[in-house]
Amino acid sequence: MSLAERLLAWYDRDRRDLPWRAKPGEAVDPYRVWLSEIMLQQTTVAVVKTYYRNFIARWPNVGDLANAHLDDVLKAWAGLGYYARARNLHDCAKEITAKHGGVFPSSEDELMALPGIGPYTASAIAAIAFGRRAAAVDGNAERVIARLFAIETPLPHAKPLLRAQALALVPRNRSGDFAQALMDLGATICTPKRAKCPICPWTEDCAGLKRGIADRLPVKKARTAVPIRKGIAFWIEHEGRVLLRRRPDKGLLGGMMEIASTPWAGELPHNPARFAPLIAKWKKSVARVRHTFTHFRLELDVWKAAIIDGGPPDGGQYRWIPLADLDGEALPSVMRKVAAAMGVAPTARPPK
Repeated sequence: MSLAERLLAWYDRDRRDLPWRAKPGEAVDPYRVWLSEIMLQQTTVAVVKTYYRNFIARWPNVGDLANAHLDDVLKAWAGLGYYARARNLHDCAKEITAKHGGVFPSSEDELMALPGIGPYTASAIAAIAFGRRAAAVDGNAERVIARLFAIETPLPHAKPLLRAQALALVPRNRSGDFAQALMDLGATICTPKRAKCPICPWTEDCAGLKRGIADRLPVKKARTAVPIRKGIAFWIEHEGRVLLRRRPDKGLLGGMMEIASTPWAGELPHNPARFAPLIAKWKKSVARVRHTFTHFRLELDVWKAAIIDGGPPDGGQYRWIPLADLDGEALPSVMRKVAAAMGVAPTARPPK
């Protein structure tokens, strides 16, 4: 049996049962493949399952999602992280509806022209949803291929070679199953630590295992020190409500709601109160919130205020939200931590 045949035989026995995965004999829905792949970027399967089910229940097809209000999409995404994905998801749904008649294109090039779809996601959709012979190489697949062929070139430089080696293995039939089988193999057998080599369908052919280097593959670029940024969040309660501010649509946490704060920088600004959303008597609380983003760590002190004079600035980005309704707002995880530090605990789980 070829490598592909052995992998598919293993997959037929041991495939994972995932809510977005079509069962044997079922038609594959490109919308569900796309939605799951966007959600799974930088996020675990365990976390994504609940979000995915809620999205499908609320927006069963791409047209429904295209017609949704962005605020509702961001609220449903809150807690999932990497919020540019949610904005791109919404933009992509609108473009598919407006320019493609609600039908997903099937080629990798056409898919990559859509918002938020990169080479891996395009390959995954093309293979899984349309049976195209494409190399869907995610982090799990990179690890499997690097070990199988004992590729010691460090990432990210190894990516083109890993992709080429993976594509050479893709069969002309069942390319979608092969893509999902490769993902499953990396997620359940060829894991980063304590790989289950004795039950792997590719053990006999694994060059990394034979050379005794499998456990250190793939080789990753040495991590650089993560910078620390600091800021002050301004918590304001008034008549059972809290003041929130909408972040700019572009950039980090774009379009999400937040507790107003100073800029996040290496040092706290001189006279931080000048960044406060209104004039008040500010008192530093004991709360300090720490949160890790992809490229930096954030430390936020929290100042609390009783309103003295005036309201928030004009411009429409500020809203007073009842404390009881805070859970339903599009608050990113770092802002949910701020609320929890102030005795309000909006859940990080997606709204039902």
